[in-house]
Amino acid sequence: MNIRKLRGMLDSRVISAAELTKFFLSRIETWDQNIGAFLHVNEHALEAAEKAQKRIDAGDPQPLTGIPLGLKDNLCTTDMPTTCASKMLEHYRPPYDAAVVAKLRAQDAVFLGKLNMDEFAMGATTQTSYYQKTRNPFDESRVPGGSSGGSAAAVSAGLCAAALGSDTGGSIRQPASFCGVTGHRPTYGAVSRYGCVAFASSLDQIGPIAACAADCELLLQAVAGRDEHDQTSFRADQRNRVRNRVRNRSEIKTNAASLQGVKLGLIEELLGENVAEETRRAVLHAAAWYENAGAVVETVSLPALDYAVPAYYLISSAEASANLSRFDGVRYGHRTEKPAHYEELIAKTRAEGFGWEVKRRVLLGSYALCSGYYDDYYMKAVRLAGALREQYARAFETYDALLSPASPTAAFPKDNIPDDPAQLYLADVCTVSAPLAGLPSLSTPCGYTAKGLPIGLMITGARWADHWILSLADCFEQSFDRRDPPMAAEMQKEGGL
Repeated sequence: MNIRKLRGMLDSRVISAAELTKFFLSRIETWDQNIGAFLHVNEHALEAAEKAQKRIDAGDPQPLTGIPLGLKDNLCTTDMPTTCASKMLEHYRPPYDAAVVAKLRAQDAVFLGKLNMDEFAMGATTQTSYYQKTRNPFDESRVPGGSSGGSAAAVSAGLCAAALGSDTGGSIRQPASFCGVTGHRPTYGAVSRYGCVAFASSLDQIGPIAACAADCELLLQAVAGRDEHDQTSFRADQRNRVRNRVRNRSEIKTNAASLQGVKLGLIEELLGENVAEETRRAVLHAAAWYENAGAVVETVSLPALDYAVPAYYLISSAEASANLSRFDGVRYGHRTEKPAHYEELIAKTRAEGFGWEVKRRVLLGSYALCSGYYDDYYMKAVRLAGALREQYARAFETYDALLSPASPTAAFPKDNIPDDPAQLYLADVCTVSAPLAGLPSLSTPCGYTAKGLPIGLMITGARWADHWILSLADCFEQSFDRRDPPMAAEMQKEGGL
């Protein structure tokens, strides 16, 4: 059941908003003990559903009115805790809603709860959460990816109709790939970051995770736009001034011949030896599908990608060290008991409140910004990001979009996470370059391993080409035989919609 089908059921009175919400709440109660996607279930969800039903009955439903959604737990909500999966913010309840939350409330969407994540969005496994470890619906012995693993797992398992996540270096696209759903990272500035607890401000972006690209587009339309609280957000007229070859979505969806003249680039550096053979075959098969639909597919080289991972971790960690300095035990969040003096208050509060991954990145970022190292590390990474933007810009002079794997491998066992963090960081090679260049990028399922694990195809576009790459994904999804997680069969025995 995608959002469009649920919309039709609600508007035709096949089901009420309250009945739909109860259905999902029942699923969460029964099945989330297997997955561990939700950190907090919203006690006000049925009240919101009843309010949505009044709007439906009045004949004024919006696209997301009455639709049950999940929210990553770094998005501020006045009626639910926002913990960022950290002890540092245990029990913290913000005094305001994030801009995206406010926009969804304005449509009377129903929030089912807050979803698990890697602590402060730093991780690729959703195993660094202080509260619980999330499991992959396709294989509960494997990770769901991260940091938006709770969001991807909840959508994959059918515990919510769709969800919002955040993507700093791949935190929407990689878990979407691991969990067999569609996840979209919008162009930087397309969606306000106001109320999203900051990790790396120049890279963070909120985006949708859903069953399909069409649902992602509905969510994007609901939350995108200029926000006076975020000066990096853009108005529609500003976006329209950016040169961009966008085609008509309905034509692509209904007529494969519309792909005639479309040029797609396969990124050479992201199909190398570090990519699993099953992943490579699935992505090349997807590229062949686009060729059969009329597109021209060629290999393209972006040499700066060889240095994208270290550049990303230097920039993101430097910004994290600054953003997380606010958690000092003075104003809000965790505070150590009975410190002897001010320095001990800060030191013990941060030692107790942060997990090891957060501490590691704060230390790395602080080191990179130190006097004597700033030019050698941070500024060199910034220059590399500039080179990457230039190479992408040149590629988009020729190609309408670029194709690659969303991850070098499918989901890996949760008991086989590398002890060396650098090895885990290298697994982000496919996703970190789009944030460094501020580009829109998405992951959609394109195949499965011999063990039945999903493989994600990543489609990256030029700035403001969000709807274009969603159209390309939607076109592919129309003919792709998508599978549900094995647990879906057991869930259906208890009754479906």
